[in-house]
Amino acid sequence: MLEYAIKGDKKYYGWIAILLGLIGVGFGFYLWQLKFGLGITGLSRDVSWGFYIAQLTYMVGVAAGGVMVVLPCYLHDYKAFGRITVLGEFLAIASLIVCMLSVVVDLGQPMRVLNVILHPSPRSMLFYDMLVLNGYLFLNLIVGWNVLQAERNGTHYPAWVKPLIYLSIPFAISIHTVTAFLYCGLPGRHFWLTAILAPRFLASAFAAGPALLVLLALIIRKVSNFDPGREQIQTLAKIITYALIANLFFFGCELFVAFYSGIPGHMDHIKYLFVGIHGHGVLVPWMWSSMALMVLALILLIPPITRQNEGVLAVACVMLFIGAWIDKGLGLISAGFVPNPLHEVNEYLPTFPEVMITIGVYAVGALVLTIFYKITIGVKEEVRA
Repeated sequence: MLEYAIKGDKKYYGWIAILLGLIGVGFGFYLWQLKFGLGITGLSRDVSWGFYIAQLTYMVGVAAGGVMVVLPCYLHDYKAFGRITVLGEFLAIASLIVCMLSVVVDLGQPMRVLNVILHPSPRSMLFYDMLVLNGYLFLNLIVGWNVLQAERNGTHYPAWVKPLIYLSIPFAISIHTVTAFLYCGLPGRHFWLTAILAPRFLASAFAAGPALLVLLALIIRKVSNFDPGREQIQTLAKIITYALIANLFFFGCELFVAFYSGIPGHMDHIKYLFVGIHGHGVLVPWMWSSMALMVLALILLIPPITRQNEGVLAVACVMLFIGAWIDKGLGLISAGFVPNPLHEVNEYLPTFPEVMITIGVYAVGALVLTIFYKITIGVKEEVRA
């Protein structure tokens, strides 16, 4: 099936060239960071996790969102999702690669990642995060490839694949749960010290991941002869709607607990995000934009008449995806450090090198996704012919 990855028109190779160019530029900035150190980033003594770890947090959710097509298809025998399940599994693979590369560039010296392997600690959440991320990556790779191979051959996938499919479902939930535990297990950070953080993560994951999958399905329909299916897209749209409602509800619960109880340590972080504190509020316009985008997306998604219009649905998915990225990618991480435990404000914004390295990391994920989707579309078109 790999031969499909090297067959394409000028647009396909042009897209590959653009991604390779972005990877090259990002790698050049990474070499600068490798030589100079993390001093070229906006990180500081007070803010030790920034833009890189924000991408890990968000893209883990996108990867976990793939379970929203795997679970109905394999566990509930919803056959309609059989057309797009492989697309969800390959999206999870690309997302996990972005996650892992984000950790590597955040470490400064990439050899430090070996410390988790050479000196494993069962008391470390990073150790469990490494296990579930790599486990989920290999499960999706093995399952997706074998299912696609079987479809090409006109046979049923091997029996030994089924247990791996079932195993991938708890793994999908665990990757984002463990990521949430990395934050909410830190007693010195009041903003993250909440038991509802993991449910919030999962709710946003089950909204953002399928939203991206819907957008990709609509793009695939435009650029190829393979149609992922209107029924499949509309079912995903309903899942997105319910997940977004849960995400906003959980955030409302956070607001109630923080402000009704009057706990200063929890209120200050939320105030910093939405109104600013001590004259500092660089993220205020970003957070209001995030909330507005998600609320507007929900308004478009709830009525069937707008949700069933695929043009409106695409706009809603874009707004949801961007809004959730700002909320989880910028607000959640930065606000956990600002203000610090001494109530001092040291704001964080990513620098230009940080942004370019991150774009390079995303380009790697997009390249992997493009190749996998090119193979998938090739097989689907071959089977249809």
